[in-house]
Amino acid sequence: MDNMQPEQTDEPDEPLIRICDLYKSYTNGGGESIDIFTGADLDIQPAERVAVVGASGVGKSTFLHILGTLDRPDRGQIFFQGQDIFGMDRHQLAGFRNRAIGFVFQFHHLLPEFNALENTMMPALIGGRTRPEATSAAEAILVRVGLQDRLRHPVSKLSGGEQQRVALARALILNPPLLLADEPTGNLDQENSERVHTLLMELNQELSMTVLIVTHNMELATCMSRCITIKNGKLEGIR
Repeated sequence: MDNMQPEQTDEPDEPLIRICDLYKSYTNGGGESIDIFTGADLDIQPAERVAVVGASGVGKSTFLHILGTLDRPDRGQIFFQGQDIFGMDRHQLAGFRNRAIGFVFQFHHLLPEFNALENTMMPALIGGRTRPEATSAAEAILVRVGLQDRLRHPVSKLSGGEQQRVALARALILNPPLLLADEPTGNLDQENSERVHTLLMELNQELSMTVLIVTHNMELATCMSRCITIKNGKLEGIR
């Protein structure tokens, strides 16, 4: 009797994000149309670490805002786990953004009248978690980012590095599959920058979370599995 071997397939796993034929342009103050993307395509895999690098003004933050659904492309599609995200209505998109994407910005946008725990809880409360559930989740992630002694400190009393770690905890409280960070170490000194770098790498491994970072910091960029640059309206990736 012949030994039957299972058929082997080399089909790649479905990407977390698939960007197809993306177009985006702006009109400047003089009425001139500026093309940012002219048919850009890109796949991003689950748990991948991606840096977006390049000169100021090339469109890095625009790319991040479109990927985070804070802005819309003129044309093209973005699929997230196979779903066309810009096919959603406004309410569906808001729910998707809360559930699936964590944001960290250079300017952390914490609410100064609230403490670290309260700031971190907010996405969970918005997402429908009960207050005890949100509190428990916020405490756990703040401990993970090294702020167990700062839970009830007003964020205005925290150092810059501590504030950025609160912002990171807030982005991660719902364990999103995608973390988007725009110059997350831009306002930090060397010591705190390195601490945030290390933390991002550890969390990527622990949570199997895709991390996409816009940065001018080439030390941070070299920690990533891939660097993307925007050139001639396209997204070009180098392993």
